[in-house]
Amino acid sequence: MTKQRHGKECKICGRPFTIFQWCPGAGMRNKKTECCQTCAKVKNVCQTCVLDLEFGLPTQVRDTVLQSRDDVPRSDINREFFIASVEGSLGNDSLINYAKSDAVAREQLKRMARPAPYYNRNRQHLCSFFAKGECTRGDECPYRHELPVDNGLSHQNIKDRYYGKNDPVAQRMLNRTDKSSMLATPEDTSITSVFLTGIEAGVTDTDLRSHFHTFGEIKSLVLVAQSKVAFVNYTTRAAAELAIRKSYNNCNIKGHAIRVQWGRAKPQAPKSGTQILPGAQDPAPQQAPSLDDILSMPAGPPPPGQGHAQAYPSQDPTTLGTATRDFRA
Repeated sequence: MTKQRHGKECKICGRPFTIFQWCPGAGMRNKKTECCQTCAKVKNVCQTCVLDLEFGLPTQVRDTVLQSRDDVPRSDINREFFIASVEGSLGNDSLINYAKSDAVAREQLKRMARPAPYYNRNRQHLCSFFAKGECTRGDECPYRHELPVDNGLSHQNIKDRYYGKNDPVAQRMLNRTDKSSMLATPEDTSITSVFLTGIEAGVTDTDLRSHFHTFGEIKSLVLVAQSKVAFVNYTTRAAAELAIRKSYNNCNIKGHAIRVQWGRAKPQAPKSGTQILPGAQDPAPQQAPSLDDILSMPAGPPPPGQGHAQAYPSQDPTTLGTATRDFRA
């Protein structure tokens, strides 16, 4: 890593600042700081990628979900006055206070954040000579030999990303997650169960009962630890609807995010009697046999070992080829 005091001007406020430059790994391009520390503290963003330090998301996504106002002025004179007034009072803090934000909004930001670092942003830039068909360096070229793709993500501006306005990456993320935040209520009013998935080993039956008991009286709770699922059956439909409304996309027990869905209706047992199809004749009911019918039935065969023994042809000695004749001495 190299350090250069007042090496470049900040791309946000235009003031000179100390830049740092380093190589994140083999085969990757050099990275450097793009904005000064004061501008980064005002929006709580990284000086290099200009993404939120808490969740790693664009500022437009963070401000939209948290419903926070952007008080940073855009004009040069007002921006310089604003930065000069807050520079001494910031210290190591930021103007973005996550403690005052809604817990539901913070959980949504956690789900939108990447679970692992995105190393593709450290790749080399595209080779402009290869796009023109004029690159003669071959494998020795330090840049990527790929054709550029003209889409919305290829037209990004660092100021738009910083202020959270017209950011194509943020718009794509918001469009992907802009869905209904409530589950559709089933028409069957007999459904009073809530289906839970994603239950880890540390979550017990008592934890689930203490969390969902606040929405209404629980009739039964079944936890299947091997499948990491559970069923919460309420006594009333209103309690189940309240549990879905309060816990959907907002159920976190012992640090584990649990997915909440409506349960399914129980299968009904077949009704007694035979179902008659339209147009079919009603079959005559079968009557039990009377005593006279039972006495007139033919007798069954005798049990083994009783009665007359049956003689088989193999038991007749005259049929075995023997003959009674006299032999001379």
